[in-house]
Amino acid sequence: MATFGAAAALTAALLPGATATAAPTTAAAPDIPIANVKAHLSQFQRIASANGGNRAHGRPGYRASLDYVKGKLDAAGYQTAIQSFSYRGATGYNLLADWPGGDTNDTLMVGGHLDGVTAGPGINDNGSGSAAILETALAVARADHQPGRHLRFAWWGAEELGLIGSTYYVNNLSSAERSRIGGYLNFDMVGSPNAGYFAYDGDGSSGSGGPAGSAEIEQVLRSHFAAINVPVQDTAFDGRSDYGPFIRVGIPAGGLFTGAEGRKTTRQAQLWGGQAGVAFDRCYHAYCDTTANINDTALDRNSDAIAHAVWTLSAYSSALGVRR
Repeated sequence: MATFGAAAALTAALLPGATATAAPTTAAAPDIPIANVKAHLSQFQRIASANGGNRAHGRPGYRASLDYVKGKLDAAGYQTAIQSFSYRGATGYNLLADWPGGDTNDTLMVGGHLDGVTAGPGINDNGSGSAAILETALAVARADHQPGRHLRFAWWGAEELGLIGSTYYVNNLSSAERSRIGGYLNFDMVGSPNAGYFAYDGDGSSGSGGPAGSAEIEQVLRSHFAAINVPVQDTAFDGRSDYGPFIRVGIPAGGLFTGAEGRKTTRQAQLWGGQAGVAFDRCYHAYCDTTANINDTALDRNSDAIAHAVWTLSAYSSALGVRR
């Protein structure tokens, strides 16, 4: 992992006038234990197996998954809240977890969807992101991390039905509440078996980009992979996952992705290994999206990248230099 000096220098480079001496923390981002992340995935698999084979919106497997995550966070000292909504005749839930401290007028949010489709247990999509975010949140607690910015973690419901939970959350924020969210990081499918390494195109280098501040988020995420000599490609910032509602109201966002139903090209196989001409995740939205459907190396690298982004971007109040 990068030392604090490197992280501070990067953040200072993103911030006009910022210096490393202004940082409220001196800790480097910890290595996220892959065994811990996989233990959460095993728990999601057990929950699905005990509840009709899935963790979908309106099904008991989803609520059991939420209760598992909430229990871990409550025990670690988070202030948790369940937000309920209704969709297609069923009650859905978002889970929000706030780490005490930091500037609540400049909140960094980190999230991903906890639900899966009805066809399978949804371990890569999106147990992988959910588990990596959970373990990063627990690492914050273990380190008693006290950043300048306030940290809020989120697990969204009913993403698979059209970003329902995250849209409900954003739509129910007042304008003042929206202005306090300085950035949102989204992690959806970070352990695809035929993995690619993609970052959302916040700077618009291959598309339309995101709201002001998104380019800086992308730069921080990419910096982790540059440090471990793993090339990263852009993926479209098209609102396909739960960052969509945030960028629609001007909140800067970013995230990582290891690929879904798209097929890996020959060039990508040369960059990252794996099989050309084969989907990044052959079990996308299928019954076989189980704990066997995970690339441990990709999951490990992305989990560490999440921690790197959380530690780096939370280190300074107004870390993106963007106030709306």
